Amino acid sequence: MALTIDDIDLDLALRLRELLTALPEESVPITYQQAAEALGLTPPRTIQRVALALEALMREDVAAGRTMIAALVVSRRGDLPQQGFFELAVELGRFPADPTLHKAAYRQELTRVMETRR
Repeated sequence: MALTIDDIDLDLALRLRELLTALPEESVPITYQQAAEALGLTPPRTIQRVALALEALMREDVAAGRTMIAALVVSRRGDLPQQGFFELAVELGRFPADPTLHKAAYRQELTRVMETRR
């Protein structure tokens, strides 16, 4: 059974925000797995739970006019977040719809997030 945004433990999203805020600059970005481990999550669906919590943070940040702290979490298969990050960023109006522009938009968002951490 797939989890939905309604199934998210809001405490998990809060704990994830606190984790990402507290990480030293040289330690970010982190992977979804590193976030799950730092939060003490245990299977099943640890990565999915992190992803859903990140989506909740993205919605909060965009609604509040903040940079998306979720940009600090990337896939272990590269230096970018998972596809769901980009899809939601487009849906929220933060990124352009054209997928060829997503990597540049992500890099700009990551830079802005890092600047707000200083």
